[in-house]
Amino acid sequence: MTLLMGAVAYDPKVVTIWGGFRSWLQARGLPFDFVLYSHYERQVEDLVDGKIHAAWNSPLAWLRAERLAKAKGRSVSPLVMRDTDRDLTSVFLVRTDSPYEKVSDLKGRTVGLGAIDSPQATLVPRSFLREAGLTPGDDVTIRRYDVGVGLHGDHIGGERDAARALLAGDVEAAAVIDMNHLLFGREGTLPPGSTRVLAQTSTYDHCNLTVVDSAPADLVKKFGDLLLSMSYADPEVRPLLDLEGLKMWYEGRSSNYSLLETAVEEEGFYDADGSVTAEEYTP
Repeated sequence: MTLLMGAVAYDPKVVTIWGGFRSWLQARGLPFDFVLYSHYERQVEDLVDGKIHAAWNSPLAWLRAERLAKAKGRSVSPLVMRDTDRDLTSVFLVRTDSPYEKVSDLKGRTVGLGAIDSPQATLVPRSFLREAGLTPGDDVTIRRYDVGVGLHGDHIGGERDAARALLAGDVEAAAVIDMNHLLFGREGTLPPGSTRVLAQTSTYDHCNLTVVDSAPADLVKKFGDLLLSMSYADPEVRPLLDLEGLKMWYEGRSSNYSLLETAVEEEGFYDADGSVTAEEYTP
């Protein structure tokens, strides 16, 4: 039997990454292959239905997989995650010369967010605004930048567009994940000194490699062991790890998704059985 994993093709590099990983894994005795999906919703459905054994999931896809699996009497678990998937935050940015000192100062203002299904640039930030006493759409105007809908924020174009809108004065604040804040500085989207952090969320985890309980246990264990054994010093896998944005794999955990879980509940993004119930969301 071949262990079959799903991955969402949010960028052409996905083929390079998992094609390279497949060769490396097969050379070490794991019968492994992968299939590509155009969006996460179908990938999650196929995982829970047993059409694939594993899925490289966004945090939102992980939460839906949990709900779908429970509704069908199945279970899923996080096998591994990247070092860069743990303890992340979202930040609210404002222009350096703006008068805002705290989130409540944004009342009556416009906030730029990412795509409708972005955990880090829309769902978690909207929940953060509510916690600060600002109801999105009532107390603050939301301007969403729907780029790559269905990719759960993996395509960062929406965040980049929100950042550009902030500089242009089209919005008074913008929410992005902390790592993209740094990226936008390096690439020049946010020139040094042009913006400052107004607020920062609590930490949350991002992607994980999810496996379903019907997957062959021996192959799943070998898969996890091999990924955890990958070394950044290995010249064969180092370029692939760089493309995938990590230096080492960690064992998966499900303990740090509570911020997103709360946001999903507040937004009614999925129902208790994992059906898509978010208004305006069509992947």
